Amino acid sequence: MTTTKENLANPGPVGLCGFALTTWLLSLINGGFFTAQEGVGLVLGMALAFGGIAQVIAGMFEFKKGNTFGFTAFISYGAFWWTWALFTIFFKGETAPAFIGWYLCVWGMFSLMMFVATLTKPKVLSGIFFCLTLTFFALGIGDGMENHSIVHIGGCLGLVTALGAFYLAAAEVINESFGRTVLPIGERK
Repeated sequence: MTTTKENLANPGPVGLCGFALTTWLLSLINGGFFTAQEGVGLVLGMALAFGGIAQVIAGMFEFKKGNTFGFTAFISYGAFWWTWALFTIFFKGETAPAFIGWYLCVWGMFSLMMFVATLTKPKVLSGIFFCLTLTFFALGIGDGMENHSIVHIGGCLGLVTALGAFYLAAAEVINESFGRTVLPIGERK
């Protein structure tokens, strides 16, 4: 009996784009560039569709490829976007700011774990998870203490995180298309 190897496309870029674009939009609000009233509706749509569903689908394909890191990251952060959207739609006014702070700090701890796992992976990926860890902790502390200045710092860190994720997605697509490194990602030796 012969077996054929299934040739799967790289699911990483679509997961990274779902993460990057949704993070960018929410970070514009957290950073104080727009009010929640001006943009939260669109962020909710992105969180449910692109940030949530696209990342979960990417995670399932990473599972099929045997990539534990990609599977864990995309499924988890896809679920984050769903929990954030459902919370924002149904429960925001009913939750104590300190508890929201803990929710975000728990994601900061998860992101720290994922950052440590990136230390053998490309440097751009490590930078993304380092910034994401700082983002969650800043937002958690800011929301928990109801300190808008710290939330704004978290929003700005989120913008940096989103740019890094978008760069990595672009690098993966462009480098594969050209068959060579056009956009370097800091491969570790």
